[in-house]
Amino acid sequence: MSAGQLPRWVDFGLIPAFNLAAAFLVSGLVVLLIGENPIEAVKILIWGSLGYGEGIGFTLFNATNFIFTGLAVAVAFHAGLFNIGGEGQAYVGGLGVALACLALDRYVPWWVTLPFAVLGGALFGAAWAFIPAWLQAKRGSHVVITTIMFNFIGAALMGYLLVDVLVKPGSMQPETRTFEEGGRLPLLNALLPGDFFGTSQVNLALIIALIACVFVWALIWRTRLGYEIRTFGANPAAAVYAGISPVRITIITMMISGGLAGLMAINEIMGAQNRLLLEFVSGYGFVGIAVALMGRAHPIGIVLSAILFGMLYQGGAELSFEMPAITRDMIVVIQGLVILFAGALEYMFRPALVQIFSFARTPATQAV
Repeated sequence: MSAGQLPRWVDFGLIPAFNLAAAFLVSGLVVLLIGENPIEAVKILIWGSLGYGEGIGFTLFNATNFIFTGLAVAVAFHAGLFNIGGEGQAYVGGLGVALACLALDRYVPWWVTLPFAVLGGALFGAAWAFIPAWLQAKRGSHVVITTIMFNFIGAALMGYLLVDVLVKPGSMQPETRTFEEGGRLPLLNALLPGDFFGTSQVNLALIIALIACVFVWALIWRTRLGYEIRTFGANPAAAVYAGISPVRITIITMMISGGLAGLMAINEIMGAQNRLLLEFVSGYGFVGIAVALMGRAHPIGIVLSAILFGMLYQGGAELSFEMPAITRDMIVVIQGLVILFAGALEYMFRPALVQIFSFARTPATQAV
């Protein structure tokens, strides 16, 4: 371990824990300022997300969305790319999922429709990421700017399709018809004995998300392509010198990233809503950036971070119900503080920890 570096357990465990503790400390001060007990608020938040089966189900449902979008951001991170287009890629990916369900739901069971829906979501999400990737690789347009713009373009495109093309005949609602049984993923409650998850919508997409984690781990750390992606992200000049094509890596990485974001629609469209509708992404694409940062762009860290944000979403809903003084806007503030400390202030504690560990290693170094 060279100077300026930290042990992996510090980098991947201690620093995220400090960031999270700082976020909750500031959130606790905000709760205290409005006259509520922050310790009681934390108890309600934890109980609402993990204290009973239905709460756990909603936490896992939200976490499933965050796993997909967090993985999408993480893959791009490894190539030194900042994909902020997960929102739009997931949105357009929903179109691919919906088209598969609308075409097959009346003729085949769900397990036949599912592979086509997964393929549709991944392909449509990848296609929406291809254009910003090509613009950066071939024209030098920064991927941060283009992916942000494509979020708005994707929203406008989906609005047009749902209002004028895919809308259910005779309906004034901008949404498709409801899928038949052949286009609906089973809820986990239907596959497990008892009624543990209650009315929550956690479904088989959770299993698909965990499979996606294994896929990303194998891709990034066990394949030649993954090695090229990491090399390009660590040192583009050295990667080019080694014969790695920056155009190829940029386009392939962004398409994989977009495909993973598009898979988020499996959970929402096929698993919960059972139809394509406006604004189903609801900010999950943007929160995926914080999930990837807090999870250190590693699948295991992303799963843990996704569960944390799932807890904030579900526990926050319970908190605003049990403590009316803490409104939904306050919950958004708490979520924003976690994102702030996990993202923008991610390196706040790092310099001090580097100095501490460097000082601790100094005597041994001098002895040698």
